[in-house]
Amino acid sequence: MTNPYAPHLGQGNPREVVKQTPAKLEAIVHKLGEAGVEKAPGPGKWSPRMILCHLADGEMAFGFRLRQTLAEPHHVIQPFDQDAWAKPYASATLSAGAALEMFSAARRWNIALLDTLNAEDWKRPVTHPERGAMTFETIVETMAGHDLNHIAQLEKLA
Repeated sequence: MTNPYAPHLGQGNPREVVKQTPAKLEAIVHKLGEAGVEKAPGPGKWSPRMILCHLADGEMAFGFRLRQTLAEPHHVIQPFDQDAWAKPYASATLSAGAALEMFSAARRWNIALLDTLNAEDWKRPVTHPERGAMTFETIVETMAGHDLNHIAQLEKLA
């Protein structure tokens, strides 16, 4: 399977999911409140704030992957270790608000990019070293499924 988040997406429209995610996250953060974003569901689990930090970092990575796929023929994606990237998330200086702002701004920019593409762009090949052959479209589907996975986690915590 090239998209481990496909089960979360189901038959959903990936472009609609990625467009709706910032507003959904904002509503969840509002519902959680300041204290709620800090409450982890258990030992060793990410708090909502940490999930938002992960989403912000992930959006930067997805944006880079999208652009490299468009710019470089048969690009090979550079995977990253999400747990290693998450080490700074424990610091309260990385606020939920800042993470949400970063995610939303980067997502708006990524959506603007998606709106410029033609049908051939969506089929551009790319390779993930751990997941194999993919297309640009698969990256967007992965973004959407990833969003839905974390939205479900956050809604459960809210």
